[in-house]
Amino acid sequence: SIENSLHWVLDVSFHEDASRIRKDHSPENMAVLRHFALNLLSRDKSSKFSMRAKRNKAAWDLAYLNHLLSL
Repeated sequence: SIENSLHWVLDVSFHEDASRIRKDHSPENMAVLRHFALNLLSRDKSSKFSMRAKRNKAAWDLAYLNHLLSL
């Protein structure tokens, strides 16, 4: 159940299944980065946005990105 819900969030928020990264250690490295980003976004309780909306907000708003990184 936990594995399925984690995979679902990664697939929906990060389009992990559509990733074309397949060479050398790149898939493992990107998986680590995606999990890191997911953990940062999950720890943020200040907004009730979806994971995708939080990702977009962090990309567009430097203050929000700094807030996430300081958690």
